Amino acid sequence: MKTKKQDYSHLSAKQPIGIFDSGVGGLTVAKEIKRLLPHEDLIYFGDTKHLPYGEKSKEAIIGYSTKISNFLLEQNCKAIVIACNTATANALNEVMESVAGKVPVIDVINPVAEKVSYEIHNNVGVIATKATVNSGLYKKSIRKHNKFIKVDELATPLLVPAIEEGFKNHPITHSIIYNYLSNAKLKNIETLILGCTHYPLLIDEIKQYYGNRVRVIDSPNIVANHLTIILDKYHLLNENNPKPTYKFYLSDITKNFEKISKKFFGKTIDLEHKVL
Repeated sequence: MKTKKQDYSHLSAKQPIGIFDSGVGGLTVAKEIKRLLPHEDLIYFGDTKHLPYGEKSKEAIIGYSTKISNFLLEQNCKAIVIACNTATANALNEVMESVAGKVPVIDVINPVAEKVSYEIHNNVGVIATKATVNSGLYKKSIRKHNKFIKVDELATPLLVPAIEEGFKNHPITHSIIYNYLSNAKLKNIETLILGCTHYPLLIDEIKQYYGNRVRVIDSPNIVANHLTIILDKYHLLNENNPKPTYKFYLSDITKNFEKISKKFFGKTIDLEHKVL
C-alpha cells in the first residue's frame, strides 16, 4: 500500500514551531532549536502539573499529549515537536492521528535511533523513565535499522524529580547517577543514549562518571537537526525574522522552570499559566 504524500502547502514559514514536554526537559531541545534556527518563533508547553510522565499510565500520557498537540495546533504552529521521550514512546501514534496530517510531527526517539543505527555502535545503553523503558521503543527503533546492535535499557526514575527540584550539581544527583550507571545492565556499553530530554541537564555529571570510556549521545542536537531537514524539505524554514518570539505555557508555574527557561532564553521570557 502506498503511503499518502504529505502536503503542507497550506502552512507558512512565518508560523511558529510548537514544542511540548512534561516539564523543563524539553527546554534542552527548545534551546538547540533556537540555536540552529535563530529566526523561528517558538511556542513551548510544559505540562508541569502532571509530571513526571514516566510514572503515569499509557492512557493518561496519551490524554495529556493529544490535548497539548491540539492546543499547539490552535496556536497556529507549523510543526509539533514532542520533546518528551515518554510521550513519544506511549503516544506518538495517537498524536499523529489527532494532528491528522495538518502539520509535521517530530519526535525525540526515532531520529536518535536512526542516527545511532548507522554509526559505529555495538553495545548501546539507554537510560530513561519507566514508561519509556517499558515501551521498548528505543530497542525496536534501533534494531529496525541495525539488528546487530545490542541494546540494554535501564529505567532511571529518580532523575526527573531530582532535576525538576533543581538538584543539579548536587550530592543527591551524584549519588543517583552513580547508583544507576554502575548497574550491571550497563556494564559493557560503549555508547549511552540519554532517553529523556531532562537528562542532558545532567550531561556533564554523566560524562564525568564515564570519563572517556563511553560516548554520550547529544539527543537534542540530533532532534533539532532532523526538524531543520523536515522544515527545509517543505519550504517552511523562517530565514527572515530578526526578532523571534518565545512563548511558554505551563500547566503549573514552577520556580525551577522559570530559572532554567530564563537561563536558556533570556530574562524577558513570556510565561503563561494554562491548564488544558
